[in-house]
Amino acid sequence: MKKSDQFGFMINQSRCIGCRTCQMACKDYQDSPIGVNFRRVYEYEGGDFTVDENNVIHSQSVYAYYTTISCNHCMDPACLKACPTGAMMKTRYGIVMVNDKRCVGCQACAMACPYGSPQFNKHTGHMNKCDGCIDRLDEGKDPVCVSSCPFRALDYGDINELRDKYKTSLASCSPLPSETATLPNLAIVPEKNTKPSYEKSGKMHLPHKYQGVEDDIL
Repeated sequence: MKKSDQFGFMINQSRCIGCRTCQMACKDYQDSPIGVNFRRVYEYEGGDFTVDENNVIHSQSVYAYYTTISCNHCMDPACLKACPTGAMMKTRYGIVMVNDKRCVGCQACAMACPYGSPQFNKHTGHMNKCDGCIDRLDEGKDPVCVSSCPFRALDYGDINELRDKYKTSLASCSPLPSETATLPNLAIVPEKNTKPSYEKSGKMHLPHKYQGVEDDIL
């Protein structure tokens, strides 16, 4: 990547099977403690079905798809605006990072971010988040989550090039918030059943802090 590029992620929901390989690879590479997950995978499902008098399914509208999400290194980051010490900052490649020397662990960034990206590390006493594997980018390597995905459901690069390459301008869907909130640098290739962000009839599974519930799995 060129340092003038705006870093972003692409998610292909038709390829994601919810295996969490990206999440585990990130956790292993970052050596994150329990409860700190820079990348998370959500299952969103909904719909209904009807049966006839013989208890045979007559019609159905059932759907399910997965979304893998981390920091979106937004154009208008809510975390940056909420941080009282200036610890949150835009750096090279347009990546949003935490300056450990300035972070006091107040968690204002976590409360402001609609994606649950900044997370408190009780061992260090300050916030942590996805940094796009910026050190690997400097070496010409892919982010760990991207290189680990067995189904190539993830890609990264300059966000405008990603949107052109995958022919999508979609940056939000259920269960994610509207893209108007922070202007995320995210390109989503939707699954055939992908619902818009304002459609809340489905249910999200694999809960964690994003829902106000601790993740007991990791």
